[in-house]
Amino acid sequence: MFHKLILLVFFSTMLIYCGRSGQEQASGSKTGTGGRASAEVSLSDTERGFMNNLAGLCGNSFPGKETYTAPGRESWADKNFVMHVTVCEDDRVYIPFHLDEDKSRTWMFLATEKGLRFRHDHRHEDGTPEDLTMYGGYADGTGNQYHQHFPADDYTIDLLEDTLGREWRIILAEDMSAFTYQLHYSSRLMFEAEFDLTAPF
Repeated sequence: MFHKLILLVFFSTMLIYCGRSGQEQASGSKTGTGGRASAEVSLSDTERGFMNNLAGLCGNSFPGKETYTAPGRESWADKNFVMHVTVCEDDRVYIPFHLDEDKSRTWMFLATEKGLRFRHDHRHEDGTPEDLTMYGGYADGTGNQYHQHFPADDYTIDLLEDTLGREWRIILAEDMSAFTYQLHYSSRLMFEAEFDLTAPF
């Protein structure tokens, strides 16, 4: 009787294990790093080169500063800028941007089926998303491995009720000495910040 009980427990365990393995294989058959569902991505050679350049900064933090603000806009010239390159995978690079003690912002570079996408992830201190978050756009095809331009996409235009023709430009110095973030309104520069890539910490 005891041996039959042992066999029953053994076979029950095997059935549960096999069932779980099958489920995991089924759910994992289209997953990438970290178990995320992976979509087909479509990056140009220059977009992939740009992502590779960003990924080469991974694990480091870099100091920065405001280098331009258009007249009439709030200036952050007195604030401490730091960018942290924290996540670097084939399909994404995440760069939290801290402004003094404000840690609400993360720049997201994503490889998608529609090309390279740039987004701004804004979160409250408890990690919940702010009302205005995930805005940005897709690379417009005019960039190269050192700079990319991201006009506001439809989601952003709806979210921000945008009539300003927003465009973000991310520029890497060809010697990888600097990272520049720019915001343009209808091709007019409104804000620029530059980060010193020669001084990682």
